[in-house]
Amino acid sequence: MKFRENETTELKKSTSELKEAIISLGAMLNKHSKGVVYFGIADNGTILGQEIGKSTVRDITKAINHWIEPKIYPDVQIKKIQGKDCIIVNVSGHNTIYSARGRYYVRMGEEDKKLSVDELRRLVEKKNNYVYSWSSELSSFSVSEASIETVKKFVEKGRKAGRIEHAFNSVYDTLNKIHVLKGKKLLNAGRALFCEDSGIEVQAAVFAGKDKVTFLDIQSFRGSLFDLIDRCEVYVKEHINWRADLSGSTRVEIPEVPVRAIKEAIINSLCHRDFNTPKSNEIALYRDRIEIYNPGQFPFDHNPEEYISGHGKSYPRNPLIAEAFYLAKDIERWGSGLRRIKEECDAAHVKVTFEKISTGFQVTFYRPGEKVVEKVVEKVVEKLSSNQQKIIEAIVKHPIISAKALGDLLGISPRKVQNNLAKLKRIGILKRVGADRGGHWEVIE
Repeated sequence: MKFRENETTELKKSTSELKEAIISLGAMLNKHSKGVVYFGIADNGTILGQEIGKSTVRDITKAINHWIEPKIYPDVQIKKIQGKDCIIVNVSGHNTIYSARGRYYVRMGEEDKKLSVDELRRLVEKKNNYVYSWSSELSSFSVSEASIETVKKFVEKGRKAGRIEHAFNSVYDTLNKIHVLKGKKLLNAGRALFCEDSGIEVQAAVFAGKDKVTFLDIQSFRGSLFDLIDRCEVYVKEHINWRADLSGSTRVEIPEVPVRAIKEAIINSLCHRDFNTPKSNEIALYRDRIEIYNPGQFPFDHNPEEYISGHGKSYPRNPLIAEAFYLAKDIERWGSGLRRIKEECDAAHVKVTFEKISTGFQVTFYRPGEKVVEKVVEKVVEKLSSNQQKIIEAIVKHPIISAKALGDLLGISPRKVQNNLAKLKRIGILKRVGADRGGHWEVIE
């Protein structure tokens, strides 16, 4: 491996250059909210090795704690590189801005640029708008309250993706490596990512029409962010229309809206939300569209079109959460989420819009299912009564609809609904898949 300096990496021959290294760490924190310094490697990448005494690691940690404000907690490790001892110092921090040895710097390529008063003011304004401080604040939860299963699954996904090198050792070790701990307490990001009691809620609902007048199903999901991603994805998959492609040798189920685009929108909505607001994330399925909303503002001086075209720079609103999602390969870097959603939808000929609204940000997928519904209904409604036709149409649109909801939607009594359902099953047009609770209807063409 060839070591090179860049905007997040600094090489130092030895700890005799510790003062300069601290300045580099402050500069990298101000530019990228993270950085790494290697002691024992020359700036041209030559491995020199570092003499290490009993107190070397402690002295480095103490110096960083003393000279960088607000205080950060570095991860200092000794590692052999080409058979020589080197020291690796990783830092991560998401406060507004950091001083190093009483002054303010920002990383510019391989250099650390001292900031003027005007430059410092502009940087503070920019960071205050782009980064929410919530995720790096201390929670009241201890590391023992994190879900062992969730942490193990996170490490497994990261190793499979090639983004996590270490195997699972302990919850503390894993969470310390991704900087979501302070002592034995979880930062808010650690609680959100790995605790069942995350304090985060997603509201999901299916509506009968194009507005919120009549709902067919409503759910409230709580859990860790990783769990919420899975549950929200399953909810949407269960409530959209699918068609079967029989042109090949095997049956292929095709969703009306690309599932990968839906998942990307769900992840983005959780990753970039403003966790200080009590408002929940929302998923709303209407007859003609699917809306995924999060209470978090888009960067004020940017617009979605920049990111769709591939020219937008990534500004993770909750960097610690974004980093964990990246390591688990739930997201990519460089603000490519909106572009990938648009590409998936374009390939499937599905319209999608991205909207900055007063209370947050919303992605809307327009369902192409109306024509499909009409074709299915046309095939099966001959010689059926008016109520039976309406029941078939409602079930094609909403396979999970209950008998009670059918009655409310069509304005007929529960007894008539049950009688018509029984007849439709008897003549082979309708069948029930699964239990009364949790199952769904299928129209047999």
